[in-house]
Amino acid sequence: MTKFRKLGRPTGHRMSMLRTMVSQLVKHERIETTVAKAKEIRRLADNMVQLGKEGSLCAARRAAAFVRGDDVLHKLFTELAYRYKDRAGGYTRLLRTRIRVGDAAPMAYIEFIDRENELRQSKPPTPQPPQREPLDPWTKSRLSRQFAPPKEEKSPQM
Repeated sequence: MTKFRKLGRPTGHRMSMLRTMVSQLVKHERIETTVAKAKEIRRLADNMVQLGKEGSLCAARRAAAFVRGDDVLHKLFTELAYRYKDRAGGYTRLLRTRIRVGDAAPMAYIEFIDRENELRQSKPPTPQPPQREPLDPWTKSRLSRQFAPPKEEKSPQM
């Protein structure tokens, strides 16, 4: 069972609100909202970018079932997928801004990283370790013998 914030709303309203906010985030690349909502949006937006990077028909249908608008879907599978092709996660950033006047709710910007006029520069993606080819059993056995400590020979007991 996954844990999530209920945000004081019934399920239908909450899902509708999150879908709209993720779509607006993809469209505008930065939105201001409360910290609690931003933390939920971050999780969902990262999943949508992951689907965009996957690029399959199944991924496109799963993303289309969540985001609103064909322009948003197109941007996910072209621009954002290309921008984050070398990054293995962490596509969004949360920057706390102010306390809202009406209800004293903490506000925050949520934005995509690595874009023009971002609020703060992002760290470069960590390089992925190179994937090695699996060794055949013969070579693997030879290499393991090469690095094994030499066997001590026992002298025969008399």
